[in-house]
Amino acid sequence: MQDGYGRIIDYLRISITDRCNFRCSYCMPPEGVELIEHSEVLSYEELLRIITILGQHGVNKIRLTGGEPLVRKGLVQFIRNIKEFGSIKDLAMTTNGSLLGDMAYDLKVAGLNRVNISIDTNNPEGFSQITGRGQLTDVVRGIQSAIEVGLSPVKLNVVVTEVLSEEDIIYFIDQVYKFPIAVRFIEYMPIGRCGVKPEYSIGAIKNMISTAGRGELQSAVGTTGSGPAKYYRLPQALGLFGFITPITDHFCQNCNRIRLTADGKIKPCLLSNHEIDIKTALRGGGSDQAIYQLFSKALQEKLYQHRLSDTTEGRDLTRGMFQVGG
Repeated sequence: MQDGYGRIIDYLRISITDRCNFRCSYCMPPEGVELIEHSEVLSYEELLRIITILGQHGVNKIRLTGGEPLVRKGLVQFIRNIKEFGSIKDLAMTTNGSLLGDMAYDLKVAGLNRVNISIDTNNPEGFSQITGRGQLTDVVRGIQSAIEVGLSPVKLNVVVTEVLSEEDIIYFIDQVYKFPIAVRFIEYMPIGRCGVKPEYSIGAIKNMISTAGRGELQSAVGTTGSGPAKYYRLPQALGLFGFITPITDHFCQNCNRIRLTADGKIKPCLLSNHEIDIKTALRGGGSDQAIYQLFSKALQEKLYQHRLSDTTEGRDLTRGMFQVGG
């Protein structure tokens, strides 16, 4: 599958629910959210049909997102069913990690390859502030379980917000020396009306790591992955640091993905309001070819790059992060 600019699209990100047990301030607005009716959420059977169709056209990477994907019942069996197709080489999930401690083993056995876990600070007070209702101890347990069962590589996603501190940087440095994980700092994206004011830039964080670490950050040559992170290594560390800069140094020219929302909309670009309805075709007897043509149409309409450097553009986006899974 190719988009209108010749980029190969082999990666599908599926939001399986808009529900979440956290209320992160950069993801959900403080006034609350209107959730999708259960009847409007795509069933696992509908999602499996889409995966089957796209798998025949070169899509071999899937990431399950939310909301929080682990709150949806039947997820382990869904993962097992995806792996049975054989066409999906890389099956990953993004999670807040709070429920992972009890589920990591079953997810691994079912066929999940790896996880990205959100943890924006190691300070319990700051963690409660940014997540609204999360418990840091639950997430730390989830990270430990993911490492133990081999959901590798475990990647920790750190959105750069006002709760991130120099103490957190030191904590994350310690983690990459202890474990073969990737700690990824993600530039905050000003989407919607969520009130977040980052304290540090990505450049400042790199300098802090080099200063507080055991040597200068060095580019991790040969590091591969489907995502936009640029990876670096500290001398003799087991793990890596990654930096994702969608605003100051965007990576749209290398985009290889397309997104599907929980309520059945294809999103060619995360940072655009443009969507194509696929649920109507799924539930109206559309053929496999008709389903594929809708995705092909979405790819031809995919933007070359987002416009989020214009701050007004971000405020005009109609879906929050919890509705598209990032």
